[in-house]
This record gives sequence, structure tokens and C-alpha cells, in this order.
Amino acid sequence: MPDTNIIRIKNAVFYAYHGAFKDEQNLGGRFEVDIDLHCDFSDAAHNDDLERTVDYEQVYAVIKELVEGKKYFLVEALGYKIADGILDNFQLVKQVGVRVRKNNPPVRGVIDAVEVEVKRAKA
Repeated sequence: MPDTNIIRIKNAVFYAYHGAFKDEQNLGGRFEVDIDLHCDFSDAAHNDDLERTVDYEQVYAVIKELVEGKKYFLVEALGYKIADGILDNFQLVKQVGVRVRKNNPPVRGVIDAVEVEVKRAKA
């Protein structure tokens, strides 16, 4: 049975234009993303070889492209797009957890952020 390990990317920060309201889409805001990459990187660890694991700089580039490349009305949709993008682009990743935080959302109250979490796995 292969090992199951996790590579975590914590608090990747982007400025983007997601939201249901026109002001959010025009003014933009700060979005934070956490990623859990479930994969077997035991071969990379034993051989100390980047080519045998998931290059998190490449993962960051995929996340950045998805967060900044298109406007979404819902952070839920953005979370799904990020999860699917990672599973599609990284063979070694068998399951992914994605958390997207939208800071200072436009609600009638005081809250720091709204966060969605998406967990997806390859079939």
C-alpha cells in the first residue's frame, strides 16, 4: 500500500475580483487560499529528488492563474475550480483539500472573513 502524505500550502494571498455584487467585482479584494495535497512522496523523500514529488511552486502558479484569471460570483465556485485544476495538473496528487477565504465580505455585521472548504479526490 502506498504512503499517504500531505504537502500543505498555507495562506497564499491574492488580490482578485470575485463576488456577487458589482462593487466587489469592480474594487476587488484580498483572497487567501490554503491547499492540502494528498500524495505519496516517499520516493522523493528517500531520493531527495524534486522530480519525484509535487513542485509547490508550480501548484502556486496554477492557483494564481485560477484566482486571478477569471471573476466568479461565488467563492464556492472558485474553490471547486482550484481543486479541479490541481487534480487535473498534478498526477501525483490523489486528493486535494482547498480552503478559500474572502476577507471583509460585504455583510451587515463585523466578521473577518468567509471561508469555504472543498475536498476532492481522483476517481
